Amino acid sequence: MTDKVKAAEAAPEAQAEAPQLGLGDLNAMVQIIDICSKRGAFEGSELESVGMVRGRIATFVQANTPKEAKEEAPATEAEAPAEE
Repeated sequence: MTDKVKAAEAAPEAQAEAPQLGLGDLNAMVQIIDICSKRGAFEGSELESVGMVRGRIATFVQANTPKEAKEEAPATEAEAPAEE
């Protein structure tokens, strides 16, 4: 019974924490944009703004990735999304 009370008291603390984004999440966003672009999910008029957002995110990830992780990470594709 005491374990249930302790678990109930701990639960609100876990819920109160704000969600966090990491470099891995931002890198995943860049990859998602690349995949969507390759599959033609964006109209031509949207490509410029999507590309600008992708570029800013990619630059942020690269600037904030520790040097050790940069050396171990495989090379990424071109910075601009493919235009068709």
